[in-house]
Amino acid sequence: MKRLSNTTAMTDAPFLANLFNSPRWAWVWLVVRVWLGYKWLEAGIHKLGSADWMQTGVALKGFWERAVLVPEAPARPAITYDWYRAFLQFMLDHQSYVWFGKLVAIGELLVGIALIAGIFVGFTAFFAGFMNFNYMLAGTLSTNPFFFLLAVLLLIAWKTAGYWGGDYYVFKYLGMPWNKGKWFAKKTV
Repeated sequence: MKRLSNTTAMTDAPFLANLFNSPRWAWVWLVVRVWLGYKWLEAGIHKLGSADWMQTGVALKGFWERAVLVPEAPARPAITYDWYRAFLQFMLDHQSYVWFGKLVAIGELLVGIALIAGIFVGFTAFFAGFMNFNYMLAGTLSTNPFFFLLAVLLLIAWKTAGYWGGDYYVFKYLGMPWNKGKWFAKKTV
């Protein structure tokens, strides 16, 4: 830590700063991104081909019904938080599983495609983590904690995670809201 007047500036450990910010480490994030993207793509394609997800939503309905179930003591319910159980019960009562099943299937597919292509990696990793977080809130562990961890790491490494992918061109030509790319930069004469 460096002390500047009355403030303290916190700095990252050099290895972590390089790992998350240097294009030298883009190959690591390429492997993580493509593998995680493949897993999301695989899950989304599986659901897209199922009428239980894309037409009736009964697959999601069954998942929600099992999640909101409160067993007799000493067993514990799958959902720890009452507010989340109430939210899922509200969705069940309003038959939201019909349209939400489509949203889940298409969302998983799009997250998979975007991660594999390396486009909008930070944005995509946020939504991947958000879906994993919701699955965990509903009481499903399985691979979700590991996928959530990878999504968080990709979110932190967003600047280099898509370096070998579509983000290289997006950042270079379109830029970011706070930094204009080549196509939108003001030309000086």
